[in-house]
This record gives sequence, C-alpha cells and structure tokens, in this order.
Amino acid sequence: MTARDAHDSILLIGFGGPTRPEEVRPFLDNVLRGKPISKSRREEVVRHYDAVGGSSPFNRLILAQAEELRALLARAGPRLPVYVGMRHWEPFIADTLAGMAREGRRRSVGVVLAAHRSPASWEAYLASVDEARARLGDAAPDVDYVAGWPDHPLFIEALAERTAAAIASVPQTRREGARIVFTAHSIPSGMAERSGYAADLRRTAGLVAARLGANGWALAYTSRSGDPAEPWLEPDIGDALRALAREGVRDVVVSPIGFLSDHVEVLYDLDIAARRTAGELGIGFFRAGTAGDHPSFTRLLAALVRDVAARG
Repeated sequence: MTARDAHDSILLIGFGGPTRPEEVRPFLDNVLRGKPISKSRREEVVRHYDAVGGSSPFNRLILAQAEELRALLARAGPRLPVYVGMRHWEPFIADTLAGMAREGRRRSVGVVLAAHRSPASWEAYLASVDEARARLGDAAPDVDYVAGWPDHPLFIEALAERTAAAIASVPQTRREGARIVFTAHSIPSGMAERSGYAADLRRTAGLVAARLGANGWALAYTSRSGDPAEPWLEPDIGDALRALAREGVRDVVVSPIGFLSDHVEVLYDLDIAARRTAGELGIGFFRAGTAGDHPSFTRLLAALVRDVAARG
C-alpha cells in the first residue's frame, strides 16, 4: 500500500442540531423535508427546543468528542486529523468533505455516531456521504467505515459507569429497589426487526445490566413520530413508568443507551417529560449520563479507527 493509499483522516458523522433559537425552525425543515409530519407536530418539537433553552448541545459535544479523539491519537497513534460532518446542520457532511478534498485528503475512516444501526441511523448517513462524494467527483476522499459496536467492551464499560453513577445518586435506603430503564429512539417495528436495531439494543442493555449485576431492568422508547397507525417500538417511556408504578417500584434509573450525546430527545423527552410523569406517579427519577464524553468511549473510537487502518 502506497502512502497515497493509506488512511489520512477520520470523519465523524452525526445528526447535527441547532446552536441557537433562530436556527431551530430551519434545522427542523432539514430534518422533516419529505416526511409526512404535520405542522402541529413540528411546532410541538419547536416548543421542546424552547423548553431546553432554544438550542441543542449536540454539535458542541460532537466537536469536543472530535478534539478528545484527536488528542488521544496524537499520543497513541495513528496521528490523523479528525473532521466532523453533520447530516442536518452545520458543519454539513458535504461541506466537510469538500474541505477535506481541498486539503488533499484521499482516504478517510468514517465513523457514524450511532451504536445501533437502522435505515434512519446508518443507511441514511451513508447515502448523504455518497451524495456529497458524487458531487466532488474524482477529488472526493474515499470513506471506509468502522465495524458495528453495540456490544464492544469499551462501549459497555462507558454505559455501565454512567449508569452506576446514577444508581449511586439514589438514596441509599431505596437504592436496592431501584429499577433500571434503558431507553432509545423508537422507530417503526418492522424496520427495527429487519435491521437488527431492536436486537442490538436488547444486547447492549443486557450486557450493561450484567456488568452492573442488575437483575431487574426494562427497555423503553422515546421520541415516536410518523403515522400513528404504523406500529413502532414500544413501550413508550411514559407507559413503562406507569407499569413500574403499578408494580410498586419507587425509583427508576433511566439510562439512554440509544443516545451517545445529550440533545432534545434526552433533555426534553427524558429530563422534562419522563421526569414529570415519574413525579406524578410518585417515582424517584435518576437519569444516567450519555456515553459520548466518557473516556472509554473515546478509547472505543480510537480502537475502531485502528481496526480499519490495520485492514489497509
């Protein structure tokens, strides 16, 4: 393999998010373009953003994640520049790839920042990269993607430590009876089963629970949208909390294993809506942090990059 053929960069690929209030509606226009989402549902999501401060920390967190990865690789190798491209907001994937081409990058390691793959969280991102590369023609960098990682030990370690910290925040006299509820974004049930999304989530949840020695846990979903008549993954987090209340559970530790970084689906759907439901039910609500800024997650990204680079 010649020096020109070697991997010369890393591309982190994410969803994107608005960074200030005036960006919320244009951002949602990008997300919802071509989707049968009603105007009332769109405005409901705008209100969710308003409730969490009118923006999302997603971009800031992913850019910080890129810096952490760059610093780790500078110490331990391979020493590669790390770029960030977003599907729905700046820096857009197309703009990032165009900048990489201008800098002479020819072959990149691609990391889609989604642990659990589905058409919405995997194929759509690859299609965005392919479209951007097609526009660049021969100047476009090649992109080789990392392998899946829903059960990677470093991912499980990061999630388990975040969840353990939340368990430790439950009052000691009630801690033993607290129930863990793992959460992820709901998608249509048929899509989830065909893609392996649901099975991967169950595997991640089971491995984290086993690492924690937790016997009782549940998996619930948030952020449903789309046709109400179409079956989506269930139970919704609110329904799961009501079921636990009927069982006499007094405290829940909610661990968002399907989300790598905080954004509106965590900050509103869990921290506001689900917490409010738990309060109405008399259940203590303790939310675990996301894995994306955990040191083990940065080490995971580095390991995945090294695996691709080693394959040549």
